[in-house]
Order: sequence, then structure tokens, then C-alpha cells
Amino acid sequence: MGLDFGMSRIGIAFSDELKIISTPYKTYVRQNEQADIAYFTTLIKDFKVEEIVCGLPLNMQGEEQEIAKLTRQFVSKIANLTNVKTEFVDERLTSVMAEDMLKQREKDWRKRKQKLDSFAASIILQDYLDSRERL
Repeated sequence: MGLDFGMSRIGIAFSDELKIISTPYKTYVRQNEQADIAYFTTLIKDFKVEEIVCGLPLNMQGEEQEIAKLTRQFVSKIANLTNVKTEFVDERLTSVMAEDMLKQREKDWRKRKQKLDSFAASIILQDYLDSRERL
């Protein structure tokens, strides 16, 4: 499962069973920490998730931003409850890439905005899946 963590929304993507292709799933609109964690623990159980790959917000110099700490804390809480493996990957420019992809498919910016975070999560997850093939 790939995540694009944000303070208001969290983009979600899943890979196929062979862990080759990532697909956007949905954008979850955050409620409160308890509800958010309950949602993701249920999702992980329902989809039999083995690993969470989460984008880590870094600035253009490659340094972690304040939201990176919050991202790590949130994913850590979920991982502790579900015992899934976690990986964090550089998410720089994934939202820009997702926006470019969506512009080609969807002309209405309101509809693009609803899908942006899940597409960013899909890019994060796909980059991770692709990098594993080379190892």
C-alpha cells in the first residue's frame, strides 16, 4: 500500500498481487487521529497489506520538513497496531507529476483535485516497486 500523507488528506494506492503495478485507490479525507488510524488499520486488514510505502516530505535540498516527523509518527502508530513493514521514500515532486498526469485525463480542475493525492500515492508506490526490481 502506498500513502501520500497530508494534514487534510491522505492519498492511497495499492499494488497488484505480484507487486509490479501500482494503482490509485482513493483519497481519504482526514477526520481525527483516532478515526484515521482506525480507518487505515481496517483497510490494511481488509486488503491484507504486507507493507506500507509512504512518501516522506523533503525540501529541495533533501532535508526533512516538519511534516516528515508527523508522517513518521502517523505511519508508526499504524504499523505498531498492524505489524506491517514500513518504508519511507522521497516524495519530492510527486504531486507535480500526478497533476501533470491528471491534466491529460481530466480537464476539470475540481475533479483533478479529488484524485491528486491518490495519484501521488500511486507514483510513490510505483517508484518503490520499480526500485526493488533493480536490486
